[in-house]
Amino acid sequence: MSKDTREKILDAGLRLFSKKGYLGSTTKEIAKAAGVAELTLFRHFASKEKLFEEMISRHSFLPALKVLLPGLKDMSYEDALFEIAKRFLERLSERRELIRIMHSEIYLYPAKVKEIYHTFIDEILRTLASYFRDLQGRNILRDFNPEAGARAFLGMFFSFFNSQEFLMRKEVRNIDTEKVIRDFIDIFIRGTMK
Repeated sequence: MSKDTREKILDAGLRLFSKKGYLGSTTKEIAKAAGVAELTLFRHFASKEKLFEEMISRHSFLPALKVLLPGLKDMSYEDALFEIAKRFLERLSERRELIRIMHSEIYLYPAKVKEIYHTFIDEILRTLASYFRDLQGRNILRDFNPEAGARAFLGMFFSFFNSQEFLMRKEVRNIDTEKVIRDFIDIFIRGTMK
């Protein structure tokens, strides 16, 4: 029962944070949406920040990337990058509304919430960098800063997603996403392989 309650609270938090933002959602509203008392919410999450942290932990690209990485060792570099990019864009699309509202209010977040957000971004980059570092160790990739490579790689796709979803660029919305992924990967491979 306790695990189900926790999941209900997390689901309600995701829905409300995606609709009203972190700043616009109250613990009282989240508890009501989860069908629990606010006191029950606080039994599971000591604060709204802790609820936000757990929600980001579960629903960011990080869990998907961690599951994906072990299987990439048996793939070509190009195919592995394609899989990472495809999954990254899928996760961004799934969380479109949450990303939209977080972008609009991130500069207003309390320092603790900004720290939570940046910690998860940094962990995603470190995780992808570990993949690049492994390939460097196997003499497949040239010497470059793996963290900078991870930032550049994901940054290309985040920029594409941003243009497609938020900037309403007609020429980007009607483009073949798989072709964009392949083109970006080609550019990235040429800059990272030996």
